[in-house]
Amino acid sequence: MSRPLVVALVIGLSSCAAAPATPEPSPAAAKESTPRGLAGSAWRLVEIASMDDSVYRPDDRDRYTLEFRGDESMSLRADCNRGSGTWESASPGQLRFGRIAVTRALCPPGSLHDRYLSQFEFVRSYVIENGNLFLATMADGAIIEFEPLAVR
Repeated sequence: MSRPLVVALVIGLSSCAAAPATPEPSPAAAKESTPRGLAGSAWRLVEIASMDDSVYRPDDRDRYTLEFRGDESMSLRADCNRGSGTWESASPGQLRFGRIAVTRALCPPGSLHDRYLSQFEFVRSYVIENGNLFLATMADGAIIEFEPLAVR
């Protein structure tokens, strides 16, 4: 699938989610119907593409990872730092991350540490296409692409 089509699909999912056609379910019902498609999956960063056509690729993909656990907790690696937090998906295609606690080691020059971590609070939707995970942000419309990573 071409990048413009993936961007349109992810942004479309995000905008559709803003105005539900039915009343909001109770918190208990919403929790029970949470999609589990991301649970148990692990990913490594391919690139961060901003809407201004800037593209950022890590020198070593294994240094930027994201793991979704079944209990809606998550862990990540951001170059020389590690983090953990929570995630939720109220319906297919929607995704939000809670606060993420991260170690604060000083990464080497050229690191994508700060750029990578700054994306998570703005993520609102996702799509899995051709085996890769694409996250879309609301702030600058960035698309963060991940490829599968085997869980150890």
